[in-house]
Amino acid sequence: MIDVNYPWPPAGRAWTDLPEATRRAMVAAGAQEWERIFHGRATYNKQWRLARPTVMTADSFRELNEVCDRIAQLVLDACRRRARTAGELRRLLGVPAGETRLLDEDEPLTEALLAAYRPDVLLSGGEPRIVEYNIDSSLGGGFDADTVIQRFAQLYTERGLLDGVPARPAPSLLDQRFVAIRDELGLAEGARVALLMDFDADYPGLDDPETFIRILSPLVDQARRFGIDLVIAPVATATLDADRRLVVRSAPVDALFRLFVPNRVTPSAGLEAVAGALAAGTLPMFVSTAAWLLGNKVNFAWLYEDLELLPADDQALVRRYVPHTVLLTEAELDRALAEQAELVAKPADGSAGHDVLIGPELSAAAWADGVRAAVARGGNILQRYMPADRVAMDFVQIETGEVVTAEVPYSIAPYLFGRTGSGALARVGYPGCEGVLNLARGVLMTGMLLTD
Repeated sequence: MIDVNYPWPPAGRAWTDLPEATRRAMVAAGAQEWERIFHGRATYNKQWRLARPTVMTADSFRELNEVCDRIAQLVLDACRRRARTAGELRRLLGVPAGETRLLDEDEPLTEALLAAYRPDVLLSGGEPRIVEYNIDSSLGGGFDADTVIQRFAQLYTERGLLDGVPARPAPSLLDQRFVAIRDELGLAEGARVALLMDFDADYPGLDDPETFIRILSPLVDQARRFGIDLVIAPVATATLDADRRLVVRSAPVDALFRLFVPNRVTPSAGLEAVAGALAAGTLPMFVSTAAWLLGNKVNFAWLYEDLELLPADDQALVRRYVPHTVLLTEAELDRALAEQAELVAKPADGSAGHDVLIGPELSAAAWADGVRAAVARGGNILQRYMPADRVAMDFVQIETGEVVTAEVPYSIAPYLFGRTGSGALARVGYPGCEGVLNLARGVLMTGMLLTD
């Protein structure tokens, strides 16, 4: 049961409530072993590494997951009030035909589309604010978040730092994802499942596919525990056999775990093979690319358009946790210019912070030019600005080994697979960082430590 009046503790309290000696030892251990903890993890930052993970109480984390799950349901409901099928929704969102690859235009909008999602949550004014929703199977950062927090926990266990301390890593999001893949697709024991990625995408390490696949190889053993024979490969290498079954690494597969973004995947013969298998009905896929449409930020504007249609508790959840959002149209231009200090403009289908305009961080001229251009282009939203709270975090400087404590913003991205909460990715700013928290701008990534 969601408590619409849940009293959120200050963001740093879960950490400061740990014994001081434990905190000092945890930071010292992280500063000594940062290379081991972050080995092979994705980052563009060449100067800083985290000396410890983010920390949250288990009660708050559970409440956050329940809120995020309910908001996802409300997003789906808002779409279903307007459209019956993926094609109808695509047209309403203004997404060009063919832009979302592998989309079945006739697919009905059902709750199966909520098999995998990860909201981006800022801490602002002492409370979580859901600034956007990633609803799809191609959710980045999960392997990094799970690996980093497990390495931190292993380090602390080796040194006895958690003995008698009520702290533990968040549940494995990778485990829960395999549970969801197995259960959502109804897979038999030993099913051969292809994990396909687009190695022409913009992500650290993808320029060396075989090395990247070796880094991901622990997933194969992990999947086996859940009855899945996982095969990792570039999507471009897939083919079809005579029965129109998808062939990956020289053998047919029983299902596909799609880990490529449907509107940015590089066209290839392999992608056409996937499309052929889907059309033939021989390839169950986790998840349908129709789910990608649910993450369009226009849906946040629809939540507010429909607010009076919702029960009182749902209205309270939306107002408390979702920043007020409208479509950025000519009708909103005067308000956008007058309230610059309180607003953010974003592409409705954008990601990685591209073309995001943060009103308080721009000159009046730059904001006006940017907003007018966004109105002319179309496909943008105007959202209430949520200033990120600053929280004390500990860092090690790579070059010198110096440990630095700095007040930085961070965001939390909890992963829910099969409507079940598991782990979370924390994107943490660094000393002197800008306000936009994403990988391309050098943020640091970790998983979550939970306390009782």
